[in-house]
Amino acid sequence: MALSFDSLGDQQVQRLKDLVDSLLAREGKEAESPRLLEQTSAMRAIREIIDQVADTNATVMIRGESGVGKDLVARAIHAASPRREHPFVKVNCAALPAELLESELFGHEKGAFTGAYRRKLGKFEFANTGTLFLDEIGELPLALQAKLLHVLQDHEFSRVGGRDVIRVDTRVLASTNRNLEAALAAGQFREDLYYRLNVVEIHVPPLRERKEEIPVLVSHFQEKFQRQYRREVRLSADIMRGFTEYAWPGNVRELENTVRRLVVLANGGQIHEEILARLQANHVQPSKATGTEEPPAPPSSPEPSMGLREIARRAAREAERRVIKETLDRVHWNRTATARLLKISYKTLLTKMAECGLAAKQGQRKS
Repeated sequence: MALSFDSLGDQQVQRLKDLVDSLLAREGKEAESPRLLEQTSAMRAIREIIDQVADTNATVMIRGESGVGKDLVARAIHAASPRREHPFVKVNCAALPAELLESELFGHEKGAFTGAYRRKLGKFEFANTGTLFLDEIGELPLALQAKLLHVLQDHEFSRVGGRDVIRVDTRVLASTNRNLEAALAAGQFREDLYYRLNVVEIHVPPLRERKEEIPVLVSHFQEKFQRQYRREVRLSADIMRGFTEYAWPGNVRELENTVRRLVVLANGGQIHEEILARLQANHVQPSKATGTEEPPAPPSSPEPSMGLREIARRAAREAERRVIKETLDRVHWNRTATARLLKISYKTLLTKMAECGLAAKQGQRKS
């Protein structure tokens, strides 16, 4: 007997659509995850953690810069878990204003607010027996943080404008590219929610720290987009060298979009010129023999085209970096003590450390 959508209610139709979308997205992502998570030592270490936590209900915090592949890690956890046959639902906490985000997560009753013409189920209900992935959790407003904490602890909530208590069995995964410790210090993130979400932490390193993975990713994206656009392209050794040398500030997402453009335009020369321009802009000299980064030779005098203001700005930035580094070394990289000695806020120190490329080495304190 054929199923007619006309015989279903709005909520049933919406649920079916969400399930279909989830299954289609999962099918594509699961096909990628084993290959992309097992090619390098850094990603194999992450895969080991995934295998250890997948069959539990522990919340997992996935951290890393924008575009490193946090979504892929979350889907891999779900795919390896006993919930794999149930929905995987993703919510971008930074994409909606607070008043809409609450309704998106928890649903609302008819008449709960202007425009609420019918009852709407929330993502927690759609993800029941499955996994809810809260992307960019650091952007969640404080009022919603309290409600989320309640759901994580008691597994129950009420829809916006409703009184009925709804119980769910939903595993929660979260990700962020923010420094949540700085957000805690600034009162922008609840400490109790932080510890409740951060039961297991997975840090996905930026692409510039796992450059041996770049050829694998390029090959994967090339095959993917050649199938999608039905085009064949060849990547020269120069292009691959440029791919490997470039720092990729946009991480895997930037690399994926660059390969997509290369396949669509079938213009490797243009992409190569762009990569070279980016390398020069980042003061990285491409190595002709090994394809590794080489620091530029120090200039004997300021560039003639550089204005006095730019010269002063660079000198000030270098002096600031030197002072911060010396202070960090003096207090054994205790960042709280460093901020106090420099008479700046902890958050400002973290920002300046990031701008100056200062990061604690293994074994150094990070307090």
